[in-house]
Amino acid sequence: MTDDKYRIFDVLNNRRGTGSYKWDSASDSDILPMWVADMDFKTAPAVTEALTRRVSQGIFGYTKVGDDYYDACIGWFSSRHGWEISREWMVYTSGVVPALSAVIKALTSPGDKVMVQTPVYNCFFSSIRNNGCGIVESPLVYEDMSYRIDFSDLERKAADPAVRIMLLCNPHNPAGRVWTRDELRRIGEICRLHDVIVVSDEIHCELVYKPNEYTPFASVSEEFADNSVTCVSPSKAFNIAGLQIANIIVKNPEWRALIDKAININEVCDVNPFGVVATVAAYNEGGEWLDSLRSYLYDNYLVVRSFFERHLPRLGVTRLEGTYLVWVDCRSLGIRSEELERRLYENGRVWVNSGGIYGEAGEGFIRINIACPRERLLEGLERLRRGFDMM
Repeated sequence: MTDDKYRIFDVLNNRRGTGSYKWDSASDSDILPMWVADMDFKTAPAVTEALTRRVSQGIFGYTKVGDDYYDACIGWFSSRHGWEISREWMVYTSGVVPALSAVIKALTSPGDKVMVQTPVYNCFFSSIRNNGCGIVESPLVYEDMSYRIDFSDLERKAADPAVRIMLLCNPHNPAGRVWTRDELRRIGEICRLHDVIVVSDEIHCELVYKPNEYTPFASVSEEFADNSVTCVSPSKAFNIAGLQIANIIVKNPEWRALIDKAININEVCDVNPFGVVATVAAYNEGGEWLDSLRSYLYDNYLVVRSFFERHLPRLGVTRLEGTYLVWVDCRSLGIRSEELERRLYENGRVWVNSGGIYGEAGEGFIRINIACPRERLLEGLERLRRGFDMM
């Protein structure tokens, strides 16, 4: 990668005072936010240029999603990931979280159970509870600075007849794992055996670092495609979460009809013109920019790992295979995650995520968003060191 491609990610964009949830939520203006999962980089130039052309029209009425949108999505997953998607499988909506909630609503009844692998994205819990379902946790096993699946526990939990759905996070947030094809195959076999539908959140699928490779769950076999629902969006990879666009990909026509009905009941069936335009531009023209971004993010991770090894050796930085969210093991301090977050906020003036919000398996950990210019990252690391030194 050339220096020019790096330089665009080194720009210190000022987001404070722009209505940014990440930057404008703190009551104190000197807090450095490293929590909410969006990036401090401008999106790909092709996306900005496409949006500028759309804004110049000056009319923002209801949006008809055209062939170019479907062609861009299908072409992207085919060329980048070898996953062949049919247009009729796609249902667009306003975001992956609304998508997950609609899928749970469509494919469960109140009182059913949904299985998750903890620690896991906190919105999984609310989506399950809001639909009147119970949560079954199959904790991941933490060892050697990474996580593995306890397949014996997974199968035991899946065998419960009340478990209707497994919510899979692929790649996994906050564990940073990119599940291998063999791991996904074992998950799929267990779920098919016990009539459990796999609903896979693959929003971080583009943010994967070599030698790891993202494998769409539904691409592993035709049987898995028939027994799964996949939720994807360009929002994380291209930093366009505020444009609110996502796709639910479901091969089973009966499930697709139920999901489409749930989306309409929840009134998240319409999307705005900017999300559509941005998706087309990102998927058709953003590949080179994304490759550069991934290289920059992985270098950020190496900086974080080196910093902790030198200055905070009692804490463990989990190996990062995917996402831009670094998971740090602070259990040696004997302090609850919520208290860790509070002390780092007050003493280090840096805002991170408490591991406890990702389930009891996340207690004693924190999550750090490293998707920012290197200079800002180094400032954040120094603030973290100051905060931890006061514990």
